[in-house]
Amino acid sequence: MLSALAGMAFGLSLIVAVGAQNIFVLRQGLRREHVGLVAGICVVSDFVLITAGVGGLGSLIQSAPLVVEIARWAGAVVVLAYGAMAGYRAVKGQRVVMGRHSVTHRTVRAAVATTLALTWLNPHVYLDTVVLVGGLAAAHGDDRWWFGLGACVASTIWFVALGYGARYLAPLLEKPGAWRVLDSVVAVTMVVVAASLVASA
Repeated sequence: MLSALAGMAFGLSLIVAVGAQNIFVLRQGLRREHVGLVAGICVVSDFVLITAGVGGLGSLIQSAPLVVEIARWAGAVVVLAYGAMAGYRAVKGQRVVMGRHSVTHRTVRAAVATTLALTWLNPHVYLDTVVLVGGLAAAHGDDRWWFGLGACVASTIWFVALGYGARYLAPLLEKPGAWRVLDSVVAVTMVVVAASLVASA
């Protein structure tokens, strides 16, 4: 049980940090578009990656620098592209009607593709879930799978809360100007994330 609680605490400390994946889930939650699907993909992806890390894949990834480099540059491109789209929305402005009567601007296929790209092409995801969680889980010996389970529970709580809790911010974002501010923050954040990936190459 202590290992599970440790895994949950560590998992939350990693996942709460602002990043491309979290911002996308937040945005979908604010717009109430495919929230369950997007959050579900993030949770299942974390389950797979955490399980792989606890199972020892982290050590294998660290021994293959070429794979790490490919993931790093691919992730930088994806994050930068998402930032560019957010910047375009910030400059252009948009009228967003949220809630049950909102106009859906993103198809299911687009939501799934974006979620998968921001998850599986993001090197930070592998570093956090596979390498760091896997490495700390190994320190718990026979209880490492309990540590991994705790991290998985933390992931589930976070993404569900982020996706479905975002709607309570909707009253603050009823005007296009507010969305311009949000998209500007998203654009800047994505550029910083992309720059950090390139700088660490």
